Amino acid sequence: MQSTSTSRPSGINLKSLNPIFRSKIPKYHHPGVVKRVISIQCQKGQSRTASNNHGAAAGGVGANRADWQSSCAILAGKVAVVSQQQEKETSGDSNLSAVNGHRTLELVPLPKPLSITDLSPAPMHGSQLRVAYQGVPGAYSEAAAGKAYPNCEAIPCDQFEVAFQAVELWLADRAVLPVENSLGGSIHRNYDLLLRHRLHIVGEVQLPVHHCLLALPGVRTDYLARVISHPQALAQCEHTLTKLCLNVTREAVDDTAGAAEFVAANNLRDTAAIASARAADLYGLQILADGIQDDSGNVTRFVMLAREPIVPRTDRPFKTSIVFAHDKGTSVLFKVLSAFAFRNISLTKIESRPHRNRPIRLVDDANVGTAKHFEYMFYVDFEASMADTRAQNALAEVQEFTSFLRVLGSYPMDMTPWSPPRD
Repeated sequence: MQSTSTSRPSGINLKSLNPIFRSKIPKYHHPGVVKRVISIQCQKGQSRTASNNHGAAAGGVGANRADWQSSCAILAGKVAVVSQQQEKETSGDSNLSAVNGHRTLELVPLPKPLSITDLSPAPMHGSQLRVAYQGVPGAYSEAAAGKAYPNCEAIPCDQFEVAFQAVELWLADRAVLPVENSLGGSIHRNYDLLLRHRLHIVGEVQLPVHHCLLALPGVRTDYLARVISHPQALAQCEHTLTKLCLNVTREAVDDTAGAAEFVAANNLRDTAAIASARAADLYGLQILADGIQDDSGNVTRFVMLAREPIVPRTDRPFKTSIVFAHDKGTSVLFKVLSAFAFRNISLTKIESRPHRNRPIRLVDDANVGTAKHFEYMFYVDFEASMADTRAQNALAEVQEFTSFLRVLGSYPMDMTPWSPPRD
């Protein structure tokens, strides 16, 4: 197997994302309507240029600066402001001030005029979409993004939250993130992020997971001192690693493909990674053991997230995800679940997470005494579309017993045929 370049492709990084886009992009903005702050620098022997908050040059202003200013200001309803600026310019540039030795003219923030591309229809499902995922190329999340949107451009992100933010800030059209695994259970971090962010679940995809033990070429298993991978992957291969008689330290890292990249980039001959066979090809590693997951039926469920929900339908199987909380302890949970049982709606998942804003319920109403119970948020998936009157009536009843209820998404179920991967 030939070694390939181990340089990490450009992706989205949390450290670079937060300070740049949170400070420069409005919380609710559209890519076609972005405010620009124009700074025209006047230097001897230099042309005047303008830049917008996308970082791309807007072009020289030239001799038609006044006309350009007027046309932009009309769109923003700033006709009076521009008229005053033009009068000052004709009277001797009295509004020019010196900044760092250069004379600058500060204009009011103006919206970018709409173009024909802004009015074009959205791309077809899966066509030319930018899909964010957590990890690096070779990660299972990248494979899930390709299965969900075969013609997409997959965008790697260094953390789960970055993938959420990439969609919220219009850097990506969709995000594909894991929520549960058949062996390792739920990905609790992503359940918390689903509640924290305002994205909508628009689909799901189930991906068979086939783990391999990877190392540098020429390395044997008896050379190994440690095995690194994502915590879920380590848990999914725990018994197999013991059967292989590997007396190694097991260390958790951010993602499976990232573990393979780390071994290759640092030339670690005493370390193996648990990752996919594609990661071995990408980073020039050899496969020491193939199919090391403890169960051949190892499947991870991913959800697809978007800024807007899809229109629910009843002509195909749908699933709906909700989250709710209540003020009267777990005794209300039976009443909530009976709303679905009474209407013959099947629940496919229920997940409880501690209520962060009110983690503990005390003994009495006076808020004195010792802690009695944790307070929980409940995540529920059920097999029905929000276009179905049964689901609408069930949620109307649930709302009577809960202090908080939110629909995370109503979306088509993944009905693709599945067979266990090779052993």
